[in-house]
Amino acid sequence: MRPFAFVEPTTVEAAAAFLAQKNGKAMPLAGGVDLLGELKDLIAEPETLVNLKSVAGLAEIRFDADGTLRLGALATLAAVAGHDRVGKEFPAIAEAALSVGSPEIRNVGTIGGNLCQRPRCWYYRSRLHKCLKKGGDVCFTVSGETRYHAILGGGPSFIVHPSDLAPALVACEARVTVAGPQGKKDLPLEQFYVLPSVRLDHETILKPGEIVTEVVVPAAWSASAGARSRFLKFREKDSFDFALVSVASALRLGGGTCSAARLVLGGVAPIPWRSKEAERALTGKAVDAAAAGAAADAALADAAPLAHNGYKVPLGKALIRRVLVGLAGGADLTPA
Repeated sequence: MRPFAFVEPTTVEAAAAFLAQKNGKAMPLAGGVDLLGELKDLIAEPETLVNLKSVAGLAEIRFDADGTLRLGALATLAAVAGHDRVGKEFPAIAEAALSVGSPEIRNVGTIGGNLCQRPRCWYYRSRLHKCLKKGGDVCFTVSGETRYHAILGGGPSFIVHPSDLAPALVACEARVTVAGPQGKKDLPLEQFYVLPSVRLDHETILKPGEIVTEVVVPAAWSASAGARSRFLKFREKDSFDFALVSVASALRLGGGTCSAARLVLGGVAPIPWRSKEAERALTGKAVDAAAAGAAADAALADAAPLAHNGYKVPLGKALIRRVLVGLAGGADLTPA
């Protein structure tokens, strides 16, 4: 690990200004779980760490009067997973937060950090491989070991985005607030992420000096508004691990049919992968086994597996069917 300076600004504006002034040579510190790994592996070598925990008000979890959920970027995953009202109104979000890592990691890891964490690809993390993501000329997955890599949206890099929380938040149509030297901007979380074909050096739209400050989830996808949501994750290790495939879905059901649907996959693409094809297959239909199967087929129709990850296609379809039938009340969901 390289030596670095450490600063503790007390306002978002001061933090953003310092990060922008350093022009990429400073990095924000939230929970630090992923950042510590990058520092140890010499992937990240900042001159300065900017401690966001010294900024007041970023760890708040609250509901507005209309039922809108506001999650501060420094709210811990444990706090989100254990929040009674979040669990009742937005089950998918609470379930996703609970699925991350171990209790120790959830006690430290934050909303903003989970959404902005870097790829877990072993070539990206390896000191021996200068891959495309690190300024090299080749994505080693093309001819290497690919069992954890992308089957959708890949190329020229085939990473998968490691966040569990992002698919659940996108499924609930969350928006993200980003603060920077020019002030704050608000955008759909779905638009926060970019494919490698658009940007190779990062997985988000963030520029030097910009930091996530808040995630806002509209009341329209809450249980009080009649919506149902769930998150389901399949992993190799039962104790704690990243998703091989995860599924988050939110539905509005009435009169025996689905009036609106959102379905997002994790572990299969370089970004949280929203399937509008699956959503169209569900909207206006009764969500039964046949409709769930049609949605699963639609979601993975364009999958292009690499040499060793073809298993993600049937696995993803099975998880989609389980989530949708469970949401419709036809079966109980149990963690994968």
